[in-house]
Amino acid sequence: MKSILEQAKNIETELKEIRRHIHQNPEVGACLPATKQFVIAKLTEYGYEPQEICESGIVAILKGENEGKTMMLRADMDALPISEETGLEYQSSNGNMHACGHDMHTTMLLGAAKLLKANQALLNGTVKLVFQPDEEGFTGAKKMLEAGVLDHPRVDAAMALHVHAGTPTNTVLYGQGVSIAGCHRFRITVNGTGCHGAMPETGVDPINIAAHIYFALQELVAREIPATESVVLTIGKFAGGDVPNVIPSEVILEGTLRYLNKELGEGTFARMGELVQSMAKAFRGMAKLEELSSVPPLKNDKELSNQLGEYIKEVVGDRVISFTGGGMGSEDFASYSQKIPCAYFMLGAGTESENSCYGRPMHNSRVIFNEEILSTGAAIFAQGALKWLDEQEVRD
Repeated sequence: MKSILEQAKNIETELKEIRRHIHQNPEVGACLPATKQFVIAKLTEYGYEPQEICESGIVAILKGENEGKTMMLRADMDALPISEETGLEYQSSNGNMHACGHDMHTTMLLGAAKLLKANQALLNGTVKLVFQPDEEGFTGAKKMLEAGVLDHPRVDAAMALHVHAGTPTNTVLYGQGVSIAGCHRFRITVNGTGCHGAMPETGVDPINIAAHIYFALQELVAREIPATESVVLTIGKFAGGDVPNVIPSEVILEGTLRYLNKELGEGTFARMGELVQSMAKAFRGMAKLEELSSVPPLKNDKELSNQLGEYIKEVVGDRVISFTGGGMGSEDFASYSQKIPCAYFMLGAGTESENSCYGRPMHNSRVIFNEEILSTGAAIFAQGALKWLDEQEVRD
């Protein structure tokens, strides 16, 4: 019998067609009507009975003769509001772009669905295929959890893949323990009293207040966070005023707070709220801090990750690398990792030395991923589920 990778290579052309269709028709956020219908149609074609358990959140279940334990495989489907500039023949043209590779993830999981269905007789347990919206907004996983994605049947473990630009093709990376930062996305609204620029004493200047808040937040990280802890506070939006000679009545700041220690991150966010209000009060204004969305740090279960890492070696050879410590990007798969054992893997999508088109950073309007990894990703998903469920049956 052919290996899972060989079977995946046999459907490589189909996988590229699927990926290019999704790539050319990107949708952003929590409502992905066209992508949702496309995925549902493909799963139905492959013999599944997919269900939409929340807006644009799809689940399909495959059971072996022995239902056994349940492994969840997850892919995200949303794109980014970025105008694509890759010049590819299948470049998107609607102002959105799959610049984080979610089109690749969706394709890989659809490929795995086809492979698993073809190997259902070898399945010693249950596989739950999950396609979710709005990973970028940090609401997708939470909505899936609220809709009961971990129940009926109860999920015992979960696995996800993410393409990784700048890493050699088909090299797999995974962290031990906390490996990806938690994040609070926030908005600070500063209110003052608008007035003529020539008479600032007749109003309350929210720009001045916002500037003091900005620098105070930097001092918060510099002077209240231990040097041994990783915390990054970034203000990416600072907006207020329309004309040069009028002091406005309101200023908006938006940004992110990222951290690897959940308790420290939550405590820092609470401290930010205190600082924002007190700083505004000191200058006769008002200000409030509000959370727009959040995600906890992503924790890889050590035993599960190492088990799956060994199975992945059967697909890519020795190009599987584990590491300790974490990066400061964020990923809403972390919400699942707070509930059940999870393993999150990064799959190398090509370097500049391989091809001058590869290697640009994620979320870049010119980022291009090597499509060779589509079959690899599909095989990794399928192999991981089949082997892990086999192992659970042996243990039971």
